[in-house]
Amino acid sequence: MADATPSEDLKTTPLDALHRRLGARMVGFAGWSMPVSYPAGTLAEHKACREGAALFDVSHMGQVDLRPRSGDVADAARALERLVPADILSLGEGRQRYALFTNDAGGIADDLMVSHAGDRLSLVVNAANVGGDMALLAAIEDAVEVIPLPRALLALQGPGAEAVLARLGADLSATRFMDRVEFELLGAACIATRSGYTGEDGFEISVPEDAAETIAAALIEEGEAAPAGLAARDSLRLEAGLCLHGSDIGPDTTPVEAGLMWSIQKSRRPGGARAGGFPGADAIFAALTEGPARRRVGIKPEGRAPVRAPAPLYPAEDAETPVGQVTSGGFGATVGGPVAMGYVAAAAADGTPLWAEVRGKRLPCAVHPLPFTPARFKR
Repeated sequence: MADATPSEDLKTTPLDALHRRLGARMVGFAGWSMPVSYPAGTLAEHKACREGAALFDVSHMGQVDLRPRSGDVADAARALERLVPADILSLGEGRQRYALFTNDAGGIADDLMVSHAGDRLSLVVNAANVGGDMALLAAIEDAVEVIPLPRALLALQGPGAEAVLARLGADLSATRFMDRVEFELLGAACIATRSGYTGEDGFEISVPEDAAETIAAALIEEGEAAPAGLAARDSLRLEAGLCLHGSDIGPDTTPVEAGLMWSIQKSRRPGGARAGGFPGADAIFAALTEGPARRRVGIKPEGRAPVRAPAPLYPAEDAETPVGQVTSGGFGATVGGPVAMGYVAAAAADGTPLWAEVRGKRLPCAVHPLPFTPARFKR
């Protein structure tokens, strides 16, 4: 999870001092100094998110506004559709949608969230890909002004998230999954989307940098949310069957084999009103017609030993040729055992036995349906 960036070169979020006061163990991640865990430990943080509420600092993510030069947000939507296969034009005001930046080969350059802010579109992109994504967005600057936003981003996740905000005077009970709303929190102008990366109900809250520490501290101290780090965020998203770009999806992975075709609405598919028109459309449509050679699946190891990337997967304990590979793996605290994701032959059904090679030993496992834990979004 840590990266090789020298510590003196790491960027810090507006919550850096708070993390250190709370005793967080800090690591380098995507060029940022980030908390991987707090003194309570990853298992406790994971449990807090599943049973109550946990607060994650995700301020390393890129926040970008696309403001239409014409003044018509539909023009911004049409421009963005030149880069992503999602239907952005039909996205309603105050709503958010998951999307993919694709490349000419049909691979996934990044995944992102897009919300309709009334007079503009707002994006949240992965920290490791901000530079590349900004380069992609430069191609549509004829139609939009691309505005990076210097704001912090807090992910308040768990079944108790709504109640945590209510304790601080913010009533977001009328919102549902993928809604976007502007509101005031402790005197600061904030923006929340009812979404996240854990499989739980919750909010991702964009806040002014100068108010971030005060708001985060209040959410923890008065709202009773548990501070949580990257390790818990990873175990939670893995149980929820959510992809990590650079691991489970990437430039060499198509949405078809990744099981993400649900993010390409009918209007952008063959026969749709605005079919194609995005990078790699022909390759993606061909894969959709012909069927992928491999597919992303859940993998459930037997026993207690975790199976992590890039462990090869074999059809038998003594087989010589691998039939797949693990892309993410670890301990699923809610499941009570190891869980993993990876790619296998598309024909492999749930329950298909596999053997993962870990440190020279073959460990039995099986293809498992995703997610490992059901999503509990407020719809």
